Amino acid sequence: MTEPLGWGLIGTGGIAETFAADLMFTDSGRPVAVGSRHMNSADRFADQFDIPNRHASYEALVADPDVDVVYVATPHPMHHANALLALRAGKPVLVEKAFTMNAAEAEDLVATARAEGLFLMEGMWTRFLPHIAEIRRLLAEGALGDIVTVTADHGQWFAKDPDFRLFAPELGGGALLDLGVYPVSFASMVLGKPDRIVTLIDPAFTGVDGQTSMLFGYASGAQAVLTCTSSAKSPTRGAIVGTDACIEIDGEFYAPTSFTLISRTGEQTYFDAEGVGRGLWYEAEAVAGCLREGLLESPLMPLDETISIMQTMDAVLAPG
Repeated sequence: MTEPLGWGLIGTGGIAETFAADLMFTDSGRPVAVGSRHMNSADRFADQFDIPNRHASYEALVADPDVDVVYVATPHPMHHANALLALRAGKPVLVEKAFTMNAAEAEDLVATARAEGLFLMEGMWTRFLPHIAEIRRLLAEGALGDIVTVTADHGQWFAKDPDFRLFAPELGGGALLDLGVYPVSFASMVLGKPDRIVTLIDPAFTGVDGQTSMLFGYASGAQAVLTCTSSAKSPTRGAIVGTDACIEIDGEFYAPTSFTLISRTGEQTYFDAEGVGRGLWYEAEAVAGCLREGLLESPLMPLDETISIMQTMDAVLAPG
């Protein structure tokens, strides 16, 4: 593959807008088509980002011969059906996080992609950012020693609108799937899947989870302390604490940012990630790279880990 990928976008909401805008920062792909349930929404979006092909159905979008890869940017409850539609049309797929509503849906998508021999990836864009790449390197080198604790929080304030996706049950509302997925994925990247989970959940005014605190335990003895809320802006910081050193990530830990490596004796090394755009173009670059190499999944966001993360979030939300 030498030509830029032709991206087809399913959905015209805010995250689709961010993704389309971020594609301008990479030469590996460009938006060539957008699909919506309403033609006027597709036209508006296409005009905004100079996208040549616009479709009034998702079926038409995935059938578009100009589309090389599909980005699913609809609300969580639609991810499974939309991604399945694209896979059955023979298209590689990037699915916005949270990947699905639950682990069963995730397992079905992964099984379908593997059966069809098609690329599939969760759009956890944090995994591909420069500061996370540097943190991965430090972890691989053992710079922190044995990991003892991982902490992360993600809180945002939203007006109490029952029709807003964070609060509407029919749109997959709740703090965990939209906000808490970042801390959970961060802990998974560092420590893997927990074998013990303790949670405290308070509902929002519509009954979906509004604030969730999680304590994960691991066989190594490490712990993760994670929080999310849809009622207040939190520091959105992350930290990885080891026996030899710790990493303190500045807010927003899940977006392009900086961090400090602090040794046990107090010596500090600062890492500043300068970047352009919002940062979603890094994952677009990663998808293009995987497709060029003939990979069916990303080594940085493997499908089995995506399933594991969904299983963990299922356990967090399970009636207690």
